[in-house]
Amino acid sequence: MKPIQAGLLATAAMMTAMSVQAETLRWGAARDIYSLDPYSYGDSYTIAFMNHVYEALVRYDENLEIEGALATEWETVSPSVWRFHLREGVTFQDGAEFTADDVIASLTRVSDPASPLKGNLPAYKSATKVDDHTVDIELTGPYPLLLNDLTNILIFDADWLKDNDAEKPSDAAAGVENYATNNANGTGPFIVESRTPDAKTVLVRNEDWWDEPQHNIDRIEFTPITSAPTRVAALLSGEINFTEEAPVQDLERLAAAPGVTLQETPSLRTIMFGFNRKPELEDGRENPFNDLHVRQAFDIAIDRDLLAKRVFRGKSRPSGSMVAPEIPGYAEALDAYPAADPEKARALLAEAGHEGLEFSLVCTNDAYVNDEELCRAVVSMLSRAGFKPTLDSAPQALQTPKRAGGKSDVYIIGWATLPMMDAYSVLQQIIHTKGEAWGVFNWGEWSYPEIDKLIEQASTEMDRDKRLAIETEALQMAKDELVMLPLYQQPMAWAMSEKVESVVQNPDNKARHWLTRLAE
Repeated sequence: MKPIQAGLLATAAMMTAMSVQAETLRWGAARDIYSLDPYSYGDSYTIAFMNHVYEALVRYDENLEIEGALATEWETVSPSVWRFHLREGVTFQDGAEFTADDVIASLTRVSDPASPLKGNLPAYKSATKVDDHTVDIELTGPYPLLLNDLTNILIFDADWLKDNDAEKPSDAAAGVENYATNNANGTGPFIVESRTPDAKTVLVRNEDWWDEPQHNIDRIEFTPITSAPTRVAALLSGEINFTEEAPVQDLERLAAAPGVTLQETPSLRTIMFGFNRKPELEDGRENPFNDLHVRQAFDIAIDRDLLAKRVFRGKSRPSGSMVAPEIPGYAEALDAYPAADPEKARALLAEAGHEGLEFSLVCTNDAYVNDEELCRAVVSMLSRAGFKPTLDSAPQALQTPKRAGGKSDVYIIGWATLPMMDAYSVLQQIIHTKGEAWGVFNWGEWSYPEIDKLIEQASTEMDRDKRLAIETEALQMAKDELVMLPLYQQPMAWAMSEKVESVVQNPDNKARHWLTRLAE
């Protein structure tokens, strides 16, 4: 055997041995990420995954409190200017030094008119370099939630973007790609080793990460497994050792399986129904959902407790609140919901002159936990209360144009307030009258000027206690008017093999594997 061949064989054998010994997290996901470019789509799942590779100026810690990441300190130097002091000694995964130029390039890219994520920085105006490790961010005016917004703005290397002609954002939905779509260079705890879309993405440990690693993972193999039964089978067989998408219907089976651990909690995502509030429905009828009595009848026709028991096996959290208890602005008094009373609902409907009301319920069957089963159960409840609903259930790719385009009578929507994690999120995006910077998800096209005034007041109130009180008042008014009809916070279940020693689970349902420990 020639010396070079012997050397190659020895190296291959050594690499194989290292691979066997490496601590590998085999992550079985319910879906793939859209891109390696965290700006390519307004998708919290993709951004959460890419947070293993890229980092933001600030981040949520394991208790969902904001802490410094690439920035160590910050202060306001005027009502509309924030100054950020950057962490020194940080390098990108290609060895380039992290500086203020990278922050400015990233903010310019994410706020570009063509950026799918430009709405994630609603008050951003410009950024100025003070020195290599200090940046001023100018806003359109006083704005109290900049730090919350910045948790989702991951930082690129300015020279890497320029050298690879990726300074302009990509757009996954529009099919616009560039070098950042399939390549990555962050400052985070892991490095992208390889990616095959819809098949596997492999991350390896970043040995030069600036932070103190709590994890002991050498390698993450991220595999999308869209079929729930296949995902469960993969966990039980050892093909994967972690999933954050354990199906509700399989939880008892998984709990009984040897070597499998479950972590369960209600998530932040509140599932709600929204009503068409235009003067006329799509078929030309005068819109009965503009009558509060009809919306009240709809509300008391639904048995939230029975839905929790039958559809979610007791795992959901029935709710009368548009935001979960963990969200600032939540008020326990607003979480009350009426007991189901189909006879009273029928009487209310008749009193309003709409007994036997026919309408379509636009539902997804792949967007939320057990969403189609939920909608079928709700149709049955509404039918007993004198409504005549028709269920229109299909994948969200087909249903979202109907919902967003105002072409549904009643529709399902889920809202987790991410990345803001503040009640202002649902108020600004859903409750406020639709406008350039407001009401993006106001699919029903309602308008309550008195509520709008409160929301706009909250948007500039820098005193946290005063702001939250304003938000709670606005939520109370929206609840009184039944602008949205909240049902529950959907269940969340993570399942793992005994290989996974510990994970940090939060109700935002984001895996933070730089905090995960594997059994050695």
